[in-house]
Amino acid sequence: MALQHPKSGYVTSVGGVDRRGFLQAAALIGGVAGAAGGLTLAGCSVPDDTPASPGGALRLGMVGGSTSDVLDPRTFIDWVPINIGYQLMNGLVEIDAAGDARPELLEEWESHTVTEWVFKVRRDVVFHNGKTLDADDVIYSINLHRGDTRSPAKVVLENVLDIRKLDANRIKITLAAGDADLPATLSDFRLLVVPDGFTDWANPIGTGGYRLESFEPGVRCITRKTGQYWKPDAAHVEAIEIIVINDPVARVNALISGQVDVINRIDGRTANLMKRNARFQVLRSQTGQYAVLAMNCESDPYRNNDIRLALKYAIDRASIVKTVLNGYGTVGNDQPIPPGNRYYDTGLGQHIYDPDRAKFYLKRAGVNRLSVTLQASEAAFSGALDVGVLFQAAAARAGIELQVKREPVDGYWTNVYMKAPFCASYSDGRTTVDGALSKAYRTTSSTNDTNWRRPAFDELANQARAETDPAKRRTLYGACQRMIAEEGGALIPMFMDHIEAGSQRVQGWRPSAIFDLMGQRIGEKVWLKS
Repeated sequence: MALQHPKSGYVTSVGGVDRRGFLQAAALIGGVAGAAGGLTLAGCSVPDDTPASPGGALRLGMVGGSTSDVLDPRTFIDWVPINIGYQLMNGLVEIDAAGDARPELLEEWESHTVTEWVFKVRRDVVFHNGKTLDADDVIYSINLHRGDTRSPAKVVLENVLDIRKLDANRIKITLAAGDADLPATLSDFRLLVVPDGFTDWANPIGTGGYRLESFEPGVRCITRKTGQYWKPDAAHVEAIEIIVINDPVARVNALISGQVDVINRIDGRTANLMKRNARFQVLRSQTGQYAVLAMNCESDPYRNNDIRLALKYAIDRASIVKTVLNGYGTVGNDQPIPPGNRYYDTGLGQHIYDPDRAKFYLKRAGVNRLSVTLQASEAAFSGALDVGVLFQAAAARAGIELQVKREPVDGYWTNVYMKAPFCASYSDGRTTVDGALSKAYRTTSSTNDTNWRRPAFDELANQARAETDPAKRRTLYGACQRMIAEEGGALIPMFMDHIEAGSQRVQGWRPSAIFDLMGQRIGEKVWLKS
C-alpha cells in the first residue's frame, strides 16, 4: 500500500531562579491585580476567535539567543535564531498540534516502497525577491545540509541517497534504507527554503510572512510583514520584535512591566504565581523536551561505563522533578523517548536513586571515592544550577564529590557545550523516535554530545526506521532505548514541560506538540487584541 498525503491546503493549527529572584518575581506579580484566573493550560478549552483587526507589533522576550548567532539555518541550535528563521522562511513540512506531519512548501507526497518518495512542490509561492518557488530551490535548500557541511541536520539526512528533479514542481528522494516517517523527518527546523544558489545569510530571503529589518545577535531582532502571504489566515501582526533576555528573572520582569507580550521557558514556581493574575496567560506544552547531564565517553573518568552507571544511580530524579519543576515534568530514565510515546519501552527498568548501588559501580570501577565537576548554566535549561546543587547533595551520600561550576549564559553553547567533559544540556522533543535517536546518539551525528558511538546501535536504529510493522518496530526501538540507558553517556534526570507566559492581549496562542512558542511559529499564528 502506498504511503501518501493527499493534496490539501495549508492547515493552520498546528528557570530555575535563586531565592532573591523568586521573591522579587513574587512581589512584582503580587503588586499588580491579584485576582485569580487568566490561565491557559494544555488541555483547557480555548476560545476559537479570529482576528477582527490584524496589526500591531508582537514583542517576544526570549531565552536562547547569543552574540554568536547567525541566520544560516545550518547553524541553528537555539530558540531565537530558529524563531527568526520561521518568520523569514518556510519549512518543507509542518508538524501540527497533534504531532502529525502536514504540508508546507511540500504539498503532497507518495511512496510505494518507503525507499523512494515523490514530493510535489507547492505552486504559486513567491520569495521576497520576486522569484517563484520551484523544485530547484527545494533541492538546493535540502542539499545545504548534505555533503561537506557541519549542519546538525546532516545526520537527519544521512539516509538520503539521491534527490532528483522530476519537473518544475516535483522531486524524487531515494533513500539508502527505508524510512516510513520521511515526511515528518523533513519537518526539521533547519530545513528552511531559500532560492537556488542563495548565500547571503546576513540578509535571508525566504517565502515567510516577514522580512528582516534589523538583527543584532544576542540582543534583538525586528521583522516586518511582507504584505501578501501565501498562507491563509496567517501573519496577522505588522511587526515582530524579539528581545533576547536570557536571565529568567529579567524575562518575567519584562512581561510584568509590559516591555514584552510573551516570554518563553519560565519555571514551575513562577508559573504557579502567574496563574493568580488575570492579566496573564500561562501555556504548558508537553513535547518530549528533556534535560541531560552529558558525560563525554571519550574523556576520563567517563570512558568507564561503571562510572557512568554510578552517577546515574547517585541522582534523586523524583526530588528534582518535585523541587525544580514543581511537577511540570516527569522523571527521566537516561534515554530520550518519553512515557506516552507509542514506542516507549515500558519494560525498561527505572534508574532510581540508590546510593548503595552507586557505590557498587564505583567499586567495580576500582575507585572508592569519585570527584567530578559538572559545568552548568541557566542557558542549558531553566533550573540547571538547581539540579546541580540537588545532585551534589544526593551524590555525596554515594561517595561522590560533585562540584557544580556556574558558567555564563552568553557563549555557553560555543564555549562549554560539547567541550566540557561533564556539562548540562537539553534536547527538544522530536516528531519521530528516529529523529530523537539521530540527533544525539548516532555515530555520525555532529550533535552527539556524549561522544557515545556504537555501530550496533546505528544498525538497530536503521532497522527500526525502515520497519513498517508497528510491533516489530516497537521491539527494535525498545532495544535502542535499553542500549542508551544502560551504556550511554547521557544522564537524563527529567522530561520538562515547556511553560510560557504572556499578556491576555495575545490571541490564537495554543499549546504545541513540538518545541515551545507554537513550535517557534508563534509569529505567524497569533494576533493582538486591541
